[in-house]
Amino acid sequence: MTPRPQVLVVDDEPNIVDMVTTVLDFHGFATSSAATAAEAVQAARLHRPDLVVLDVMLPDGDGFEVCRVLRRELPRLGIVFLTARDAHSERVAGLTFGGDDYVTKPFNIDELLARVRAVLRRTLPEGGDEPADPVLRFADVELDERAATVRRAGHPVALSRTEFDLLRYLMINRGHVLSRGQIIDAVWSADYTGSSNIVDTYVGYLRRKLGAHGPNLIQTQRGFGYVLREEGG
Repeated sequence: MTPRPQVLVVDDEPNIVDMVTTVLDFHGFATSSAATAAEAVQAARLHRPDLVVLDVMLPDGDGFEVCRVLRRELPRLGIVFLTARDAHSERVAGLTFGGDDYVTKPFNIDELLARVRAVLRRTLPEGGDEPADPVLRFADVELDERAATVRRAGHPVALSRTEFDLLRYLMINRGHVLSRGQIIDAVWSADYTGSSNIVDTYVGYLRRKLGAHGPNLIQTQRGFGYVLREEGG
C-alpha cells in the first residue's frame, strides 16, 4: 500500500488550518499543522512532511525565512505559499526563497488542492497521491511525460519544449484559471523579466497545433488568464 503524502499546514488563522487540513485529509493526505514560524520548523523536523502549505505572514516571523530554513534541511520538500500579498514582486520573492508555488488569499480550496498535487507530482518520486501512470489526459489529448510526446485524437502533435511545458502545466491545473504571472513562474521561471505577452504567443502556438485535430481546449478568461476546459464546459 502506498503511504499517504504528508502535508504540513502552517497558518495562524485556525479557520484556514481547519479548512485546508479537512479537505486534504478527505483527499487522502496525512496532515499536521503549526501556527507560528518556530512551530513550523519544529513540526517539519518531527514529521518530515512531503509538502508544506506555508503562510507568508506569521506572528513570530515570515514564511520566507521558514522556507529558507526548511529548504536547507529538507531539499526535496515541496512548498506552496499562502499569501495576501498579490504584488508580482512578492510572488517572485517567495519563489526566489525556494517556494514551488503560491496561492493568494482569499483562495479557492480546489485551486490549492490542485497546486498541492501539481507540486507533489514534481517532487515525489512516484507523484504522491497521483497515479504512477506518466500519461496526463484531458478530453482527447494525451501527454506522456516520460516519452515527452503529445497525441490528440490519436494523432501525434509536435511541440517545442516550452510548448510541451505549457501544455503540461495547463493539464495539471485543468479547470482552473491561471494568470499570466502564474504561467510565467511555472513555465519560464520567476527570474523571467520579459513581457507577459510571451504567454499569449505560446498559447496561440498551442491552439494552432492542437486545433489541427479538434476544437479549441484553451479558453481565455478575460481579465484573468487562461484555463484548459472544453467549450461549453
